[in-house]
Amino acid sequence: MNFDKLSGLEFVRNILEGHIPPGGMVAQVMPMEVIEVVRGYVKCHAKADKRHTNPFGGVHGGFAATVLDSVTALAVHTMLEPGIGFATLDLNIRMLKPIPLGTELVGEGRVIHLSTKIGMSEGTLKDTAGNLYTHSTAVCIIDRMSPGKG
Repeated sequence: MNFDKLSGLEFVRNILEGHIPPGGMVAQVMPMEVIEVVRGYVKCHAKADKRHTNPFGGVHGGFAATVLDSVTALAVHTMLEPGIGFATLDLNIRMLKPIPLGTELVGEGRVIHLSTKIGMSEGTLKDTAGNLYTHSTAVCIIDRMSPGKG
């Protein structure tokens, strides 16, 4: 499959449908699955396990950071034309309460601004009852000169 021929939305939908494997971080380290994709929006399920704990036994902040970086960047990606490169330039996370171990969480990313050079999105990580654990904002730099994906 020639990825440069796919729009960002087509690319992320192919991940959802299992035609394109998620990156190594998601596939091997993060129990995370994309479950919904529309233009400017991505939703996933994620669940922290013992691999994601810090030395004190709590879930490491890097777990939430990885989930939120994924959904915010993928949301921006869904807005891009074929062959356009991008990368996360800035990721800010507010940890509102500890991430629970072994609990199904819902990560959502939404684009809040898109220009020719910048994509800005926000993300949340909640439990299935809607309790908010983390909130993030992300800025992605868009490279319309170089082909490639995130």
